[in-house]
Amino acid sequence: MADCWWNLNPPLSEKTLEVLDEIGFKTMTPVQRVAIPLFLTNKDVAAEAVTGSGKTLAFVIPIIEILVKQHKERKWKLHDILAIIVTPTRELAIQIDEVLQLFTKQLSFLRQSLFIGGTNPRQVVRKFKKDGGNIIIATPGRLDDIFCHKPDGLDLAACAKTLEVLVFDEADRLLDMGFEKSINSILGFLPKQRRTGLFSATQTDELEALVRAGLRNPVRITVKEKNSTTKVNQRTPVSLENYYSVVLPEEKMSRLIAMLRKNKDKKVIIFFSTCASVDYFTVLLKIFLKDTTAMSLHGKMKNKRYKIFDAFRKLPSGVLVCTDVMARGVDIPEVHWVIQFDPPSNASAFVHRCGRTARLGKQGNALLFLLPSEDSYVEFLAINQKVVLQQYELDEVSDVIPKLRKHAIKDREIYEKGIRAFVSFIQSYSKHQCSLIFNLKELDIGKLAYGYGLLHLPRMPELKGRETVNFDPVDVDPVSIPYKDKIREKQRQLKLEQNKVEIPQTRRPKRKTENEAWSKKKEKLKRKDLKKKLDKENEISRNKRKLNKLNEQEMDELTKEARLVKKLKSGKITKVEFERQVGDDDDKLE
Repeated sequence: MADCWWNLNPPLSEKTLEVLDEIGFKTMTPVQRVAIPLFLTNKDVAAEAVTGSGKTLAFVIPIIEILVKQHKERKWKLHDILAIIVTPTRELAIQIDEVLQLFTKQLSFLRQSLFIGGTNPRQVVRKFKKDGGNIIIATPGRLDDIFCHKPDGLDLAACAKTLEVLVFDEADRLLDMGFEKSINSILGFLPKQRRTGLFSATQTDELEALVRAGLRNPVRITVKEKNSTTKVNQRTPVSLENYYSVVLPEEKMSRLIAMLRKNKDKKVIIFFSTCASVDYFTVLLKIFLKDTTAMSLHGKMKNKRYKIFDAFRKLPSGVLVCTDVMARGVDIPEVHWVIQFDPPSNASAFVHRCGRTARLGKQGNALLFLLPSEDSYVEFLAINQKVVLQQYELDEVSDVIPKLRKHAIKDREIYEKGIRAFVSFIQSYSKHQCSLIFNLKELDIGKLAYGYGLLHLPRMPELKGRETVNFDPVDVDPVSIPYKDKIREKQRQLKLEQNKVEIPQTRRPKRKTENEAWSKKKEKLKRKDLKKKLDKENEISRNKRKLNKLNEQEMDELTKEARLVKKLKSGKITKVEFERQVGDDDDKLE
């Protein structure tokens, strides 16, 4: 069999083959079959392959093989860094670390270390100093921070002088997340003589710039999967069934609940566009799906993110509500459905979300919810991402919103989370990259707000001047809505008491009188300023008139003198008469 591991040239070591057999990987995927031999023969590799195609083993196995071979030729120290793997998220870094451990647990001479966010950098450095690390798995921000600032006096650049292999995993995502500056900084600390691998699911212009900057004459690998029905190369696995369903905004949540009830024994991931939406809908799922384990995960969670991620991976069934922080690279076993409740911010994110299921040839399903105004997105995906979506018919469902509103009236947490989720969704939607399809002006705000279970519409700039005829607010005073949690409610009541005005009721008319007095005073000041302005203008006018009068007198005198000069020259008057008349005029002027 051409796809068998033992047919690779150059051949893999016995221990690597044993691990592959132990974990059940009998054959190679296309990207592994092409990338591994190139890496092992000193080539730089830039590989593009669909999500879920086995890219992690495509660089982990060459790293292990290269370092095993190096160890036979020379010995290295505990802190000599021989390989660095840079990946965009800490979840993916931890996952790669776990895969590496499968191979390094039998190789006592190889140490690995995690440099990721969510912990104090000094703790990371102390662990590295204590345990060593020949292979570093890192997120770019933390790795760059340790290179630049040398916490606890660690000179990581000196440790990395022995570097043999550098890998950028999910490279396109690294750039999408704004890590370009950190990556360039990291490259500046590393030796130029090394093998470099760049693995991604999509190719972009920014990624091409990284290839030119970090790789030397790389071999480019592009692995496409052809749909057997359409005969078209696509960017999602062929074992994935892609569906879409057009739903009304007021029915969207009810449809989701019905879909989850139908698949309560399955493992499902639901994607939302904002962290606030994740928080809100997780609470709702716990209300409406009491027999289902519902977890949430988004980028604002810090230390507990991996615990949630790891716990969901171990579940036989359940629901994970998340943002795009879970859209890339992470491998969760046996995900049956991926549901995109909110459309992704860009078309490539759609592909990565879908890739959380149907991994390594297994079957999976993905469903995209679209509003009636968004249905042209199906055709857009077919053209832009080569992804063909089939229409999925949802069963008729009962409206869960009246029940949700009753819960919101009784529990302030639900009321507040609903408003935050709605506001964050509108703000996210208004900035959508594909604004021609996802146009805020075309949304029925009233029906959408009802679909979120809101009791009233929030005030926000995006809704200014919008008509909301399809919304019936609930007649309830928001201040009277209590927290179900008695401690939180007690704290809220104390705060309300502190904020109450302790001045008698007569204060309001008094304030009005003060306002009126201030208005009169203001008017008086205006009149005074106006009078000053008029007086100044009158004075200027008088001065101008005086000046004009003086100018006229001077002109008359000059004219008279000119006539006398002419008479003197023509002999009509004598010099004595001329001086007398001019002298008289001077006396008059004085």
